[in-house]
Amino acid sequence: MFSPVQKSFLVIALRVTLIAAVIGGIAGLIGGEYIGMMFAALVILLAFSYYAWKLAQLHHWLENPQAATLPDADGMWGDVLGKLYRLIKQERVSQKSLSDALSRFQQAATALPDGALMLDDAHNIVWLNPVAEQHWGISLANDRMQTVTYFIRYPEFIKYLAERNYGEPLALKVSRKDVAGLSKELSLAVQLVPFGEDQMLLLSRDVSERDRLETMRRDFVANVSHELRTPITVMAGFLETITAASTGKPELLEKSLTHMTNQALRMQRLVEDLLALSRLEDNSHRPVQAPINVPELIASLLIDAEQLSAGRHRVSSRIAPDWLLGNRDEIASALSNLISNAVRYTPAGGEVEIHWTIEDGKPVFSVRDNGEGIAPEHVPRLTERFYRVDRGRSQATGGTGLGLAI
Repeated sequence: MFSPVQKSFLVIALRVTLIAAVIGGIAGLIGGEYIGMMFAALVILLAFSYYAWKLAQLHHWLENPQAATLPDADGMWGDVLGKLYRLIKQERVSQKSLSDALSRFQQAATALPDGALMLDDAHNIVWLNPVAEQHWGISLANDRMQTVTYFIRYPEFIKYLAERNYGEPLALKVSRKDVAGLSKELSLAVQLVPFGEDQMLLLSRDVSERDRLETMRRDFVANVSHELRTPITVMAGFLETITAASTGKPELLEKSLTHMTNQALRMQRLVEDLLALSRLEDNSHRPVQAPINVPELIASLLIDAEQLSAGRHRVSSRIAPDWLLGNRDEIASALSNLISNAVRYTPAGGEVEIHWTIEDGKPVFSVRDNGEGIAPEHVPRLTERFYRVDRGRSQATGGTGLGLAI
């Protein structure tokens, strides 16, 4: 059985052959056999020229197929052009649908809070979202179709990629520069997700804050244990001393009881600070607010500072008249902590300056001293619980290590 197109082709071939035979026969009767063959060949040549012209039209139209420029045709050519146009139209609909789906995927991936990087079967970069650009320092505009291991060169990642065991995420520490150009270490949880035909999606999540909190939790437990162990050990030791000592040595008993009292007070301050910190971190905590006379408040804090200094420092102040609306106890605690730290960590003979000024309509409280100071790498961790720049010096000053956290 022949298809409609094949039938149309056979009809055209028979029609051309018949016309060539008739015209060639008539010409042969008039001018002889040679003339008849020439006319028959001419008819066939004209037919081929016509269809070659039709093919040229089809080729030209296929370069930019539009309904408005569809060539006029009938018969077999009409069927061919009609089917071609329908196929092209279906292909365009499919391409638009695929393009829309890809665009929606890219929009969704761009909005993700995590990094997403698409790899082909050769581990070349096909696409990545802005978060992945930040995580890996890769530019989609400049680095597309480059091998991913050219940019992510960490041995553990290369091993993870080669082993093809992607069930568990990989933990990576990467170094990136922030907006100020300073180097910053990120903790990334990385996982490869295979899809399609040997393609993969590299997902990356910044878990730096989670790791930082976990480190703080471990340090907190360790530091609380350490802070409580010392006074408990001291008290236990003195209790043993008292038990073993003779009753005829009241001076030894008095000395032991004094040390025990000091250690008990230290533990009491520690527990009070822990409770205060817990209360402040409780979302349900709503402190009572009232107007606060700032010069009066700081004047009382200066008296405490002078007593703590015991004449070992020169304490000066410049306080602008001002009022605040807030909780007096909590604000006093915050300001007092900064002042007492300056007094504690400034050597004898040093200066401590306390200022309350108004700058651009906003109050600014500052404490300046000429003590040893704090190295830049310690500054980001100063408000962590029990974090100490110099543990020995900090304990000697009598602080609990919770002041700045509070």
